[in-house]
Amino acid sequence: MPVEPAASSSNERSAAPSGATFAVVILTAMNLLNYIDRYVPSAVKDLFKADLKLTDAQTSLPLSAFVIVYMLASPVFGALADRVSRTRLIAAGVALWSVATAAAAFATTFWGFLLARALVGVGEAAYATLAPPLLSDFFSAEKRNRVLTVFYVAIPVGAAIGFTLGGYLGAHYGWRDAFLICGVPGILVSGLALLIRDPGRSASDPAPVATTWPKAVRELMTSPTYVYAVAGYVAVTFAAGGMADWFPVYLSRVRGMETAAAGSTVGMVTVVGGLFGTGLGGWLAERIKRRTRQPYLAVSAVSMVLAAVCATIALLVPDVRVSIAFIGVAQFFLWFYNGPINTLIANAVDANLRARAFALAILCIHLLGDAISPPIIGFVSDQAGSLVPGVLLVPVFMAIGAGIWLRGWRTVPE
Repeated sequence: MPVEPAASSSNERSAAPSGATFAVVILTAMNLLNYIDRYVPSAVKDLFKADLKLTDAQTSLPLSAFVIVYMLASPVFGALADRVSRTRLIAAGVALWSVATAAAAFATTFWGFLLARALVGVGEAAYATLAPPLLSDFFSAEKRNRVLTVFYVAIPVGAAIGFTLGGYLGAHYGWRDAFLICGVPGILVSGLALLIRDPGRSASDPAPVATTWPKAVRELMTSPTYVYAVAGYVAVTFAAGGMADWFPVYLSRVRGMETAAAGSTVGMVTVVGGLFGTGLGGWLAERIKRRTRQPYLAVSAVSMVLAAVCATIALLVPDVRVSIAFIGVAQFFLWFYNGPINTLIANAVDANLRARAFALAILCIHLLGDAISPPIIGFVSDQAGSLVPGVLLVPVFMAIGAGIWLRGWRTVPE
């Protein structure tokens, strides 16, 4: 049966096994490249739209293809983790997504571009499914929030670099060079994963017991912590996916900014807001442990309420400078949840379920989240003749995620 988060027990190690620091550094660096490659298309969306003669809805379909393949492949790698070396799977995944990113530079049709971005999803599924459980096995439950907060700081930083570098390269050299240049580093560093020493599933937990997917799903669904964490995660991922894909275009099309300036602006507010938001969210969740029940859900819920309010103001206020400022504040509060919620997913289950818990979470958050939000926003934009009604879905789904986590905060057993 899944276990709810609890205080550290006598069988948890006081110190991490040898090689833990190296694993944190390498896997976090790879997570940085992961999100650079993921968000380059958003920075050059209007450039490949014009070159490939696409509609707004079509420009988001490559992202949806990536996410759909990513979420469908994740359970496969969750099961493979029981049979194949996790470090080898991670190395192969990083190499594959990097090659696929570079391959998009050579696409001449919509379908070729779509295929390249879909293959990125296979590689990232191997990495995203296995890296957090691998890190979790190095550390005890009480230390995982700090470690995973560091790991997930790479998301806003990588996204920011993707927006900024993609926008710059696209404006000065063209969108094809942007994909090619951003894809190469991952190819070069993928082999570093093979140098990580796998600590085994029992490094910080009781010895795991083999399981199957049907049994795993039944056990995961009996954990209130896991269910509330993932349900809110779904709504927030819907909002974050739409925000990442459409806010650079919103600044250029609605606010009149140039493509490079829009990409660098979103990149700047993402890296500043995301870096400090992720770090402060993880720190705050630790600080309030003795002051409230379910502190990880509490921090995530309250911060998401603030993010929804700020995002709404950013989209409706007439002054562009005020809009950018509130986008930055919304990004700051948006990222508070990253370490706490992923720590809940890791801590809510036994070691033998951890890879499958992350795999199922990835499937859910993308199937119902950012796989559908960008094309929905694009469809609303096409129908309304304006981008504003579509992007207003972003704060709406932030509020839905906040409501789910608020409910969990008040009702999930300690």
